[in-house]
Amino acid sequence: MNRTIDLNADLGEGFGPYKLGDDVALLGIVTSANVACGFHAGDPEVMHETFTVARKLGVAIGAHPGFDDRTHFGRRILPLTIGEIERIVAYQIGAACGIASLAGHRVTYVKAHGALYNLACDDEAVARAVARAIKAVDKSLLCLTLVGTAGERGALAEGVIVAAEIFADRAYNPDGKLVPRGVEGAVLHDQKIICSRVLAMLEEGSIIATDGTRFPTRMDSICLHGDTPGAVAVATSLRTALIGAGYHLASFAPLPS
Repeated sequence: MNRTIDLNADLGEGFGPYKLGDDVALLGIVTSANVACGFHAGDPEVMHETFTVARKLGVAIGAHPGFDDRTHFGRRILPLTIGEIERIVAYQIGAACGIASLAGHRVTYVKAHGALYNLACDDEAVARAVARAIKAVDKSLLCLTLVGTAGERGALAEGVIVAAEIFADRAYNPDGKLVPRGVEGAVLHDQKIICSRVLAMLEEGSIIATDGTRFPTRMDSICLHGDTPGAVAVATSLRTALIGAGYHLASFAPLPS
């Protein structure tokens, strides 16, 4: 059994004077950071600050593109064409790569955000558009997504390497997909439940749905949401639990040595 695992978090989601979550604290805990690229959240200053701290702490960084919808935090689907989706994703990845370079760091992967992530997991045409945008900007970038979904199939069809993630603080439906955020119990907050659930999924090599259904899957990374109340405490507990269970924490997409 592979005892190395990555712990990622969605970060850099403030903008201007508005802060969301404790990014600095989380960057001291996680091994990879999915950083908002200015559409659903984030801006050049927030990106630069996040990338700079990540570089100093040895945390890998990924572009986290989403729909251009700050009002709803990128969590509703906008009626874009496949071509428009491809272009907004390329635009955001390019912005992230440029700001990362200014900060002396480098983007090594891409993870779509919110509604765009979920849509790509359901619609292979969207997943392929995201993948085409990724490889157009940098063919070496990985795609972090849910395996066994259209998100994985679309990326692989376009020749993009896929890394598999599971969610620590989100519940799964019996079909293996995430419970929609509007449903009670979709977001988990109890540290003990989160830790025991993640360890069980890692040991079994399966996603565990709310009804107990198991979905065997590869697991390269565990996701936490930086905007969730208590995220730092949850991340600290989970990191401690993983190390205590004998896991080594390291990014799935580090910079080449």
